[in-house]
Amino acid sequence: MGRSDWSRFVTSFLGEYFDLNPTFAANAGRHEYDGRLPDWSEDGLRRKIAWLREQRRAGAAFDPEALDSQQRLEREHLLAQVDGELFWIAEAEIPWRNPLFYLLPFDPANYLTRNYSPLEDRLRAFLSYARELPRAARQLQENLRPDLPRTIAQFGRAALGGLGDYFEKDVPPVFASVADPALQAELREVGGRAAAAMREVDAWFAKREEDAAEREDGFALGRDLYTRMLYESERVDLPLATLEAAGRRELERNLAALREACAAYAPELSLAACVERVQADKPAGGPVDAARRQLAGLRRFIEERELVSIPGGGQALIEEAPPYQRWNSAFIDIPGPYDGHLPAIYYIAPPDPSWSAAEREAYVPGEADLLFVSIHEVWPGHFLQFLHSNRSASEIGRLFVGYGYAEGWAHYSEELMWESGFCDGDPRLRIGQLQNALLRNVRYLVSIGLHTGGMTLAEAERMFRELGFQDPANARQQAARGTFDPAYLNYTLGKLILRKLRDDWTAPRGGRAAWRDFHDRFLEVGGPPIPLVREHLLGPGSPGLL
Repeated sequence: MGRSDWSRFVTSFLGEYFDLNPTFAANAGRHEYDGRLPDWSEDGLRRKIAWLREQRRAGAAFDPEALDSQQRLEREHLLAQVDGELFWIAEAEIPWRNPLFYLLPFDPANYLTRNYSPLEDRLRAFLSYARELPRAARQLQENLRPDLPRTIAQFGRAALGGLGDYFEKDVPPVFASVADPALQAELREVGGRAAAAMREVDAWFAKREEDAAEREDGFALGRDLYTRMLYESERVDLPLATLEAAGRRELERNLAALREACAAYAPELSLAACVERVQADKPAGGPVDAARRQLAGLRRFIEERELVSIPGGGQALIEEAPPYQRWNSAFIDIPGPYDGHLPAIYYIAPPDPSWSAAEREAYVPGEADLLFVSIHEVWPGHFLQFLHSNRSASEIGRLFVGYGYAEGWAHYSEELMWESGFCDGDPRLRIGQLQNALLRNVRYLVSIGLHTGGMTLAEAERMFRELGFQDPANARQQAARGTFDPAYLNYTLGKLILRKLRDDWTAPRGGRAAWRDFHDRFLEVGGPPIPLVREHLLGPGSPGLL
């Protein structure tokens, strides 16, 4: 089987993948799949596992030597995508253990915030989606085990429980200008049933949370599954001891840089007090307005320094996160490759109103911290990376952008801007960059500790406070995230692998002078696991992943 056979296989694979994952397809911009939700029944999940195994066999049957270099990378990328999904579903049993599995399909943002078609058409699509929600909500409750750990039940409630109120209060105004009275009546009826279904989900998670009040264990993957997670989803095949040592070196490197920056900024203060002073400098007008002010200067700097190419088109808007999406402090929603003409939305979450006044104030990022969040999310982080990936020559690369690739690039971007001269050496802004870096470094070590080393939630929270310099509310949130998102080590892991690849690729090509060429070569492939990009750029057997 040769090149044309591979192209036909990819087309067949994607068509069947979209049928099994219709919300993925719709979010990618294939709007013939609008309004459909996956089948999470026992039979539906069994069919999905069987299909993935069959696709794995079919993809592996292609001889790499019969393919061109892009197709060889695409083959390895497809196999890694399939292996990662098989790992999470069949081995880690995520549909039965973790509400994270259900997050994207339940999210209605595709119909509400993306202007891909006239509002009336999007209302019809939303109604189709809302009709399916009660069935999907029942399947979620039937699948998830009743003895969820407390933090995972809390996450499920935070991520999905707010949808009931959102459907009732926030969705109708979005479609208020649709003049068709029959559609408006249907929205009230169908939206009401969807809201009721999601309130049942909220109550279900609340009961799980109550039952698990004293139960904080039961989330750990264990060493074997954790090691398999790293290989099956990221193609990282290194001993845990090697990975942990690399993470500790990176933490110490950034702590040393923080000591140096604080010695210049506030030599009379301890590290914690120094970071606290920087964090107390809140952005005027709030973080949303401040982030809007930051973006133009970030883009201008990238262009002036020629750090990386910026493809034409694309716009990033900034909004406050809606109530049902506030389990993460900041994130960006980027339209898929078939909707590339639409703007992305960079969301910033306000503090939880149930927190104390002091916790709410501390949660709001300082100006310096926020600057590097904006770098991470937009320029030259996620938004720029997706401007490239959405134009990749590989359809697999455009559609499947991996966790380690996306977050590794975004985290790498933060330090890239600093070391390229952004901020003019201002120690206050350097502290903002390092605060973001240390947060990701602690995630890396906490993930390994929680899932393979017997670390407790209290120990993880303390580590975020003492080594990540997080406020109490953020420290709690970040430690809890480690229980349901063990792969959040990928921020630092991806950055470490990417930085080593950059140094190895540019060394014989002029070093720093070749950074722009390297960044463009790295970004053009889409989003495979970074070890596969390393092999693509340097050849097979290139040593020294870290």
